[in-house]
Amino acid sequence: MKTTFAVAAVAAFVAVSGPAHADNMVFSSWGGTTQDAQKAAWASPFTEKTGITVVQDGPTDYGKLKAMVEAGQVTWDVVDVEGDYAAQAGKNGQLEKLDFSVIDKSKLDPRFVTDYSVGSFYYSFVIGCNADAVSACPKTWADLFDTVKFPGKRTFYKWSAPGVIEAALLADGVAADKLYPLDLDRAFKKLDTIKSDIVWWSGGAQSQQLLASAEAPFGSIWNGRMTALAASGIKTETSWEQNITAADSLVVPKGSPNVEAAMKFIAMATAAEPQAALAKATGYAPINVDSAKLMDPETAKTLPDQQTASQVNADMNYWADNRDAIGEKWYAWQAK
Repeated sequence: MKTTFAVAAVAAFVAVSGPAHADNMVFSSWGGTTQDAQKAAWASPFTEKTGITVVQDGPTDYGKLKAMVEAGQVTWDVVDVEGDYAAQAGKNGQLEKLDFSVIDKSKLDPRFVTDYSVGSFYYSFVIGCNADAVSACPKTWADLFDTVKFPGKRTFYKWSAPGVIEAALLADGVAADKLYPLDLDRAFKKLDTIKSDIVWWSGGAQSQQLLASAEAPFGSIWNGRMTALAASGIKTETSWEQNITAADSLVVPKGSPNVEAAMKFIAMATAAEPQAALAKATGYAPINVDSAKLMDPETAKTLPDQQTASQVNADMNYWADNRDAIGEKWYAWQAK
């Protein structure tokens, strides 16, 4: 924390400078406004500094990543993934160990650092609403599950991942400090009460489109997508009540053809200035502890790390250990 930004920046740029052994590398993320911001904050400066072109791909697909690794035909070099997936994939031998002689982890939030991953950004599931499309916006998870007071379609994340099950349990009255281990039967029983009114979103850009078009005027949304939606001119409301937090992670698939370039890219992406630039553009919080002081205080106070009054932290280790078992039940329930 005492190291000045100037020193940190020099260290970061030293890490990504030097001779490159690849003319290009591939970065895969979730698409939409978030990946646009990652390109501007990370990829373009990286190319300017190193001469290595960063080819954009996506959206992130775990089945595709696993198939690439197993076939020995990896085309992605750095991938933005969810934190629980990173923990699981590292344990399963699908990722390269990160080179912390290149990546300076001393300035990164230790909650989001493992041997195989570092945080990409820190986000919250919030209750988002298109205020022009409805007479009232839900404020709590219980509101979002109340189809009498708040009739119509609502949207939730499609995939088995932290967020929706926690929201269902919170809506059903489970205390935040009693969420884990997750009571899946209770969660699915609660989800059954609104199942016919759910429109699933599979990527952040789709969640924005659903709210913007009012096909589903409210729902559980990544906070950064609400920031982007508000910036587009749509009248929005965001409720931070019991916002559910997690972090995306940057990983290198096992067998990446450009491991050296990948490590340099991650070093730059997680440095203080690029993290601050991404936070300003997206509304997601930085994972570099020196980034906040580089940001306008008015912007910094709107980020998830400042919305802690009723914040609920998703347990990434629990999800990593139980991801497959939860997924089996999740997709079976969705298919009913």
